[in-house]
Amino acid sequence: MSTPPLLKVTDLVRHYALPREKLFSPPPTVKALNGVNFEVQAGRSLGIVGESGSGKSTIARLVMALDKPTSGRIELLGRDLNQLSAADLRTARRDFQMVFQDPYGSLDPRQTVGRIVAEPLDALANASRAEQRERAAESLAAVGLRSTDIDKYPHEFSGGQRQRIAIARALITRPKLIVADEPVSALDVSVQAQVLNLMQDLQQQFGVSYLLISHDLAVVNHLCDDVCVVLKGRIVEQGPPERLFREAEHPYTRSLLEAVQHAPSGDVLHAA
Repeated sequence: MSTPPLLKVTDLVRHYALPREKLFSPPPTVKALNGVNFEVQAGRSLGIVGESGSGKSTIARLVMALDKPTSGRIELLGRDLNQLSAADLRTARRDFQMVFQDPYGSLDPRQTVGRIVAEPLDALANASRAEQRERAAESLAAVGLRSTDIDKYPHEFSGGQRQRIAIARALITRPKLIVADEPVSALDVSVQAQVLNLMQDLQQQFGVSYLLISHDLAVVNHLCDDVCVVLKGRIVEQGPPERLFREAEHPYTRSLLEAVQHAPSGDVLHAA
């Protein structure tokens, strides 16, 4: 008997209504997603790749239940997230967390690192301040930062260190799934491979699955077991990255590969 997937996305559609151009005309519609299907197995990683405007970040927001689909299902651990009550969804969030693109913009500059990392525990667990601080220190240690960093502020860290803090915050509830939306694109090339290697090590240590959103096939090749290539709200090609690199079938996938092949020699693919 096959193991049920950790995350299952079925016929996912998201349309956005724009402001009316004329008073009595229907509002125009942007079709961000049109029938997207994929699965993520426990302990594995899936990359969603596409250029800006392809719909990949819309997928991330919908999977995180930050937006509601026009139609379709998003099931995590067999639960349809969009059918949960607000209270049940709040509880369910311990099983899925997010790492955002901008490691500085996603961290409150007025809060210490300890409070930032422990923030998910405020909503998800009845832990005392002392327990929260202890778990924050454990999460910081897991991503290679020091226990003394807990009382510092985000501006005291480099971009790579700030992304480690964001990953520590995502890890603190021991989630089954982390959605990472362009987690290295705002970092220097020299730091990108370090963060991806960290994510890989944490996956081996904690068994977490990743849904990695990226515009760069080289990045998903480093971390992911499978890749979905998204174009204009649809998946046009899917498979393991080694196959896509060797024998991509869709012209759009081939154009993404050409961008990797023409990248500077310091690209993360080579740094990895």
